[in-house]
Amino acid sequence: MNDLLLKSVQIIDKQSPFHLQRKNIGLKNGFITSITDTNELVEAHKTLDCSQASLSVGWIDMRASVPEPGLEYKESIDSACQAAMRGGFTEVAVLPVSQPPIQSKEAVHFLIKRTENKLCSFYPIASSSKDLKGEEMTEMYDLFIAGAVAFCDGTNPTTNSALIVKILQYLHQFDGLFINMPDEKNLSKNGMMHEGISSTYLGMKGIPALAEQMGIIRDLELMSYAGGKIHFSGISTERSVQLIREAKAKGMAVTADIAAHHLAFTDEDLKDFDTNLKVKPPFRTAKDIEALIEGLKDGTIDAITSDHQPQDEESKRLEFDMAEFGIIGLETAFAVANTFRKDLDLTQLLEKFTINPRKILKIQQPIIAVGQIANLTLFAPEQTWTYHLQEVQSQSKNSPFIGKELKGKVLGVFNKQRQQVFI
Repeated sequence: MNDLLLKSVQIIDKQSPFHLQRKNIGLKNGFITSITDTNELVEAHKTLDCSQASLSVGWIDMRASVPEPGLEYKESIDSACQAAMRGGFTEVAVLPVSQPPIQSKEAVHFLIKRTENKLCSFYPIASSSKDLKGEEMTEMYDLFIAGAVAFCDGTNPTTNSALIVKILQYLHQFDGLFINMPDEKNLSKNGMMHEGISSTYLGMKGIPALAEQMGIIRDLELMSYAGGKIHFSGISTERSVQLIREAKAKGMAVTADIAAHHLAFTDEDLKDFDTNLKVKPPFRTAKDIEALIEGLKDGTIDAITSDHQPQDEESKRLEFDMAEFGIIGLETAFAVANTFRKDLDLTQLLEKFTINPRKILKIQQPIIAVGQIANLTLFAPEQTWTYHLQEVQSQSKNSPFIGKELKGKVLGVFNKQRQQVFI
């Protein structure tokens, strides 16, 4: 007898022969034991009516800050796991933002070991430069062998051209992935928000779209020279989308992601100086959001991330120019993207949270099939819900979505023979 039956659930998975079909799915001891038609009788100790719900392979986040060890008061591994599960994620790639950063085999092993017996798996993205200074390369091959899935300098963009060339040449030898947040620091230095009419009106130093675009142009030229591959993380402008679209058309080994929250706000929303809207890259314009949607639709943008950056109250309850950048996003990334996706198809949206990130990071793809270990996310794409402060799982509460109604409710996650059901 099954432990749990998901009755009449819609499967959304382009890799599955049951894509967009409603089926009864039986689970036992963490395995998928049966996939049958909805009119067939299946015995189970517990049955969930999923007639308004959908099921996909477990979601994966490509960009989250979890600063343990060193800054556990902002977010611990345990609290981040809870937040990730509530947001529908069964796997998370973690930036090297701890103190010290993930730049040793011991640090890689620490993160992997800490989530070994948890439902949610954390994958370390190791530092590409020592102490994230952008000066000297880390021992990347040793880190790769230890379990690092990619390399970057955390929330710091790498702008040292000579170093980028060395990184690309070195990683090319073992097909390693370099992740960069495109920026030209001399243009963006001391910027607080998008440079435009709103920044002028508010009297704040702006971060020009040109800074991001120059970073992409530089890195593409360096990759043409050095070889290798680059993943651009957190792009935000119309021109950035076009540059990456052109690079892909030339056959360059380029991928890209956006943060979910960049679909939800523009620079005009900063008029009240809400520090929970202070993010990097900054919120741009409505025209840029339209370009991001088009990039998601045509495959220029491969993935959507939470860009989870927890900040404690002392880092956010300050004057706008003194506050730290970043918002929490693990619990809301899918719901935000689903709420603001406009005419982007739900199947396409889910690819940005499932298939594509795993392809980029070379992580095994889960399968919805009998006999497979369940790595699944159960959700109601049309259900609305409100993100209440008292329900926030993250240790930090820096979210502009608290108190807001969102569409797309996570109902449960299954992974590593464990499950969490929220209904």
